[in-house]
Amino acid sequence: MVDDLTLKLKEYFGFDTFKGNQEAIIRNVLEGKDTFVRMPTGGGKSLCYQLPALILPGTAIVVSPLIALMKNQVDAIRYVSSDDGIAHFLNSSLTKVQIERVRQDIRAGITKLLYVAPESLNKEENIAFLRTVHVSFYAVDEAHCISEWGHDFRPEYRRIRPIINEISPRPVIALTATATPKVQHDIQKNLGLNSPTIFKSSFNRPNLFYQVKPKNENVDREVVKFILSMPGKSGIVYCMSRNKVTTFAQILQANGISALPYHAGMDPKERAENQDAFLEERADVIVATIAFGMGIDKPDVRYVIHYDMPKSLEGYYQETGRAGRDGGEGICLAFYSKKDLAKLEKFMKGKPISEQEIGRQLLIETAAYAESRVCRRKLLLHYFGEEYEKDNCGSCDNCLMPVKQVEAKELLVSVLEAVQELKSKFKTDYVIKILRGENSAEVESFKHDQLESFGVCEKESEETLNSVIRQALIEGYLSKDIENYGLLKETPKGKKYLKKPVSFQIPSEDEEEDSESAVPRTSGGGSGGAVDPVLFSMMKDLRKKIGSRHKVPPYVVFQDVSMEAMATFYPVTMEELQKIPGVGAGKAKRYGQEFLDLIKRHVEDNDIERPEDLRVKTLANKSKMKVAIVQQIDRKVALDDIAMSHGLEFDELLSEIEAIVYSGTHLNIDYFIEEAMDPDHVSDIYDYFKESTSDSLEAAQEELGDEYSEDEIRLLRVKFLSDLAN
Repeated sequence: MVDDLTLKLKEYFGFDTFKGNQEAIIRNVLEGKDTFVRMPTGGGKSLCYQLPALILPGTAIVVSPLIALMKNQVDAIRYVSSDDGIAHFLNSSLTKVQIERVRQDIRAGITKLLYVAPESLNKEENIAFLRTVHVSFYAVDEAHCISEWGHDFRPEYRRIRPIINEISPRPVIALTATATPKVQHDIQKNLGLNSPTIFKSSFNRPNLFYQVKPKNENVDREVVKFILSMPGKSGIVYCMSRNKVTTFAQILQANGISALPYHAGMDPKERAENQDAFLEERADVIVATIAFGMGIDKPDVRYVIHYDMPKSLEGYYQETGRAGRDGGEGICLAFYSKKDLAKLEKFMKGKPISEQEIGRQLLIETAAYAESRVCRRKLLLHYFGEEYEKDNCGSCDNCLMPVKQVEAKELLVSVLEAVQELKSKFKTDYVIKILRGENSAEVESFKHDQLESFGVCEKESEETLNSVIRQALIEGYLSKDIENYGLLKETPKGKKYLKKPVSFQIPSEDEEEDSESAVPRTSGGGSGGAVDPVLFSMMKDLRKKIGSRHKVPPYVVFQDVSMEAMATFYPVTMEELQKIPGVGAGKAKRYGQEFLDLIKRHVEDNDIERPEDLRVKTLANKSKMKVAIVQQIDRKVALDDIAMSHGLEFDELLSEIEAIVYSGTHLNIDYFIEEAMDPDHVSDIYDYFKESTSDSLEAAQEELGDEYSEDEIRLLRVKFLSDLAN
């Protein structure tokens, strides 16, 4: 039976069911208990505090680290409600008049969610005001910022608990996407969570594909080539430096890619405009430093490229997590060079020794991930304290192109014996030094050159021994003491192994990597087979117009997944529209009518038999596709966009257009020819057809020569036939 909470979910957000742990987390918050949530990006963390805030009396205070992220979240909440006052943010970007408006809405009991930056929470006048407010609970988003071991430590987060005590102690929910066991411990301790209920969702994102490629002098060309193979799809390119962000955005623009830069050193107005252009689909690609990381909540990012490797695996996971948040395609491509990590290590000079040690350990983990030949998903999940049971995930470069395995039983025995002899007091690089017999002042001072393990693996490479240790960590024969900067420890399983060794295999270091073929090739469009691609394309156009009119990103209107369902089930009434996933009453009321009008017209124009019971619809047949192409050309949609909306290659679309024109229908494609072709070429080819007695493509190519492409000749042949024959 559907209960009240599910009804509230449907009412506010338009969803029929909760994802993963969401329902249990929300019930825990509603019961007034402290809550810790570790959930991967795209898992639906925001809903875990948004829904209880809308249900409970009073105002929930959400501590969030970035202004851009707050604005994003507030916009999204406002558009599931008919009252803009339901959510506000309080930060340094507001004027005094705007701050007073926020306070009035809170006093009037209209505001259910108040987003606050930690710096704003520190201000005495805000503390004084919030003491007068009935606070329902506190939500601390991006809670990993509280820990020095987190990838984005912010000292202001350490002040959150004392300020909560000053305002009014209420239940706290802490949420993060990237907490290792050590970071989780720091969060609970520093926020003073009272016996919190802990919810850990799997870190596995099955829709993401992971690949790491060696970085060489051709990296610019490789990235450009990759992006050009994903036309019209949204992507993010992360670079280490602001200068590289600026220059690489220019390189992409020079190659005809709609790209914009984003970094903390830019003029704030320009930076905000670039982010909005990306969110509103006026730009396909953002080139950014990690300053862009937490300010983005776009569900249909299809690829994340790391031009430079980040300084920690937490950072890498957080940034790759921006891809495929809607559950669709997400490709995560990183370029790795040891030099980049050496640069990052250099940046740490001058910091406190303990901070340098932490930073160095995080870099070592990043290098281990990049250099490894085992399943990347398995490595990532292991790092976050989760075991991945399968040996081959089928969705990373190492699993798609597995290398030959070699027996390493004796090497593992040597490693375990060395760790034992060193009494579990040293890190990986030192253990490898001992095994390879490398002498140094440190080794001699400890008299470790006299150990039985010293030099027993002198013929083995550093890479091979690193591989043994990585695999031993994954399989639980060794563990790392994170509290003590990564000291290697023998586990009970490792002790048993020494008594009775069994086969232990590691990837061979000898095989060359064919990294070109690892990235899965994808077709254009992105819609499932049952989706009407013509309607979907028209709805995307409408969504963009509505978003522009309301000054919100298109996905705030409706997400792709909702529009795909509309293009499958053809709802024509408000009641039917609200059966679509992600369409709540508020959204249906605010945006629904224009979509219903568009769907009705499309159904009538194309004589579509609508499934009244919302059964899955098959793709429109060929004749319907031809009708749709004519309509799109009448609306002056670019031909390459029309091709993509139908899942056609450009030459296949030209064949469809030629068939339409040859059947006697007039098509005016001047708008596209003027945009895409050199005027001299247009004139030469058109004149050729005026004088020729044949419409043969081969004859035209022979006469005109190699300077004119086949597509150009075909386009002008269509124009000529349409102008003169139809």
